[in-house]
Amino acid sequence: MKQTKCKMSNETSASGFLLLTFSDVQELQLLHFGAFLLLYLGIVSGNLLIISAIALDRLLHSPMYFFLMNLAIQDVGFVSVIIPKSMANSLMNTRYISYSGCVAQVLFFVFFLASNFALLTVMAYDRYVAICNPLEYEMIMNRNACLQIIAIVWITGFLYSVLHTTGTFASPFCSNVVNQFFCEIPQLLKLACSDLYLVEMGVLVVSIFMCLGCFIFIVLSYVHIFSAVRKIRSVHGRRKAFSTCLPHLIVFSTFLCSAVFAYLRPSPDNPSHLDIAITILYSVVPPMLNPVIYSMRNKEIKNAVLRLLGFRASKNIV
Repeated sequence: MKQTKCKMSNETSASGFLLLTFSDVQELQLLHFGAFLLLYLGIVSGNLLIISAIALDRLLHSPMYFFLMNLAIQDVGFVSVIIPKSMANSLMNTRYISYSGCVAQVLFFVFFLASNFALLTVMAYDRYVAICNPLEYEMIMNRNACLQIIAIVWITGFLYSVLHTTGTFASPFCSNVVNQFFCEIPQLLKLACSDLYLVEMGVLVVSIFMCLGCFIFIVLSYVHIFSAVRKIRSVHGRRKAFSTCLPHLIVFSTFLCSAVFAYLRPSPDNPSHLDIAITILYSVVPPMLNPVIYSMRNKEIKNAVLRLLGFRASKNIV
């Protein structure tokens, strides 16, 4: 009887999944659609401004801004994987996502998530070389080196996402009801009805150690950076060094804290509104804050965006 039930559920999940809705009331669903639409347009517009400003302004053609442009591209892709589908479901008053759509959502969500973390690690190394070895910076972070580094970031993120996606969908599912508003690996693993999901659990454990290694690398980089900055005699020099590091440090802290808080806490079987809010916190807030953090704390970015919008750049911007 159990095997028959599992088989029936399996056939259902093979055709698609049912995602969590924010409300059963049509008016509230439309309110959710409007809120997510404004949020999505704001995130995409902000990051596209950063991308355009860096691509079109020759003054920003340096490794630091090249990495920042890639970070903005990742942020656009990150939110585009989950928000449009959630908006469409709210607008059409449905919970459905196809099996292939769920696979694609997991694949690209993990891809942008992993690439984002890898790029933040690379950006910490870039700041370390710029501040601790300024005389060798142009030689170490030359054009070819930057292109090779960013290619490794994107390729590694993709291979990592393929590994996770394969591990997640290798196991048959006993249910097609996902307790999340998008296809998220922890929630999908709860639906597994065979021991094959242990393969993905093993991959997750390895991933934790990899992330821990990147975290330690970033922390050590900033220990050396702050030590080097303290030795700079000029107040202006120290201020400039901190101004280039602070945005990255804030972005990394926001990304790490929100992700750790979302994944290391116990995952309830029936998510509440608070659990959904926490998921939104780590999946939507960092891409939304990144353009604000960099444009507010970086004079060159702010002036480039002003020039792009047709305004005169201010010389007094700090």
